[in-house]
Amino acid sequence: MTDILIVSVRTDRKEPEERVDLITPPADDDAARRADAYAAVPLLNCLLREVAQPVPEPAAHPTYRLPGTDRLLRVRGTRRPREPEVHAAGAWHRLGHTELVKLVAEELRRHTGLPNHELPAEMLDSREAVAALLTARARATPPDDPYLRSEQALVTGHTHHPAPKARGGGPAAAWLPYAPEAHARFPLALLGLREDTVVEEGDTAALDGLGTAPPGYRLLPAHPWQLDLAARDLAPAFADGRLIRLGTTSFPVWPTAAIRTVYAPGRDLFLKFSLDVRITNDIRRLWRHDLLRLRATDTAVRDAFAGLDAAWQSDRGHRTADFAYEQLAVVVRDGLRGHVPPGATPYLAAALVEGFDGNPLAATARPAAWWEAYLSRVVPPALAAFHGHGVVLEAHLQNTLVAVDPDGMPVRVLYRDAEGVKLLSAVSREAGWERLVYCLVVNHLMEVAAALADHHPGLDPWPALRRELARHDLPEIPALLTAPTLPAKTNLLLRWTGADGADARYRPLPSPLAGG
Repeated sequence: MTDILIVSVRTDRKEPEERVDLITPPADDDAARRADAYAAVPLLNCLLREVAQPVPEPAAHPTYRLPGTDRLLRVRGTRRPREPEVHAAGAWHRLGHTELVKLVAEELRRHTGLPNHELPAEMLDSREAVAALLTARARATPPDDPYLRSEQALVTGHTHHPAPKARGGGPAAAWLPYAPEAHARFPLALLGLREDTVVEEGDTAALDGLGTAPPGYRLLPAHPWQLDLAARDLAPAFADGRLIRLGTTSFPVWPTAAIRTVYAPGRDLFLKFSLDVRITNDIRRLWRHDLLRLRATDTAVRDAFAGLDAAWQSDRGHRTADFAYEQLAVVVRDGLRGHVPPGATPYLAAALVEGFDGNPLAATARPAAWWEAYLSRVVPPALAAFHGHGVVLEAHLQNTLVAVDPDGMPVRVLYRDAEGVKLLSAVSREAGWERLVYCLVVNHLMEVAAALADHHPGLDPWPALRRELARHDLPEIPALLTAPTLPAKTNLLLRWTGADGADARYRPLPSPLAGG
């Protein structure tokens, strides 16, 4: 009889192993094991959510079967699974990350009937990137600004993606100088773009203040990594004078969690660039079709947020070259000033889940009140934009900033990224609602709730979430509160089957909202 793959998950929240700050193995473990541990977390999360099947048999811990390989596996931890072991020849054997990737690949080949040589390589690349980041991070100085510290905290990253830290397979030396997780900061390259080749839309005035362009040229900032990636394609434009190099900015910018989006604190300016690198599900280029609809989408969101006690960081314009429209595009985004209440400090929501020095979620002495305040800030604007204006925010953890007052209590939400917004004029209400539930409830609120409960044992976060959702008069809310499942995006299966990154597919996930 072949081995059966079972995943055993420990659920006792009293155990310190569930704490975010204990995801790293003990200090006497070597760097390779630390990298394995970080890289295994999101891959195992995907495996459990998308493929594993619960096995109704007596066991010390909840068990799961992987139907393709029909073998046994067990892990420790729930929200942050670790220490995977496979059962073979009557005994349990510890898996390093490489062995785990092989196991997952074999399972997916049998489960889907499809081969895939690209994704396993990305999984391995992601682990190597984590190792490089851990080494660089140990030598780097984190920013003093707590907001920037939160943007640069995501060593694990997307909690349910098989290769969240893959960087295109290139050498670490090519991308580490621009990695937020390594506490990078760097000047932007400044280009002169010949005036007759400029394409722009919206408010791009902030770009002209970054330096000085000579007569007949307009200023175009560029991400140094993207310039390296696109060097061959851009060489003719430099040769014939359509592009000229003007040095660099006189100040550094800080890469945010999005990697290709940087922040200049002194200018209170965010800039979003193209990067011709696959990061999670997509090549992170600013695609022409997205840029052409950017202004209309951003206007719709700004209209939806008018009068709300919330903020939208407007993507207010873009500039590029007609001969390299996507490769050289830059989007100008609102800063933080004017969006954050006086005395409040913004934090990236994803960092509240991952954990970092100064995390208000972990530090609060009033977790129930903190959670109610968080929900009252985050939920209403997302639902109001959807129901009242037909705007579907991509309200996931990396697109959400939460400002807290000096006592650490949430007082304002800031949403961002018009590129990820959908409008009900272009998609059905049903599809838009499914996407919003995934982004806001599954990707965002369920993760924050689990992190809060880990840090504050005994807290039950679900009654407060049910109450907050029930306050809103949307026709979809009653079904959301009673449905046995919620839609969970299948990033592992999407990538294995080669689906387009924007082609979200969902699998039913047991809902913590039902039966309350």
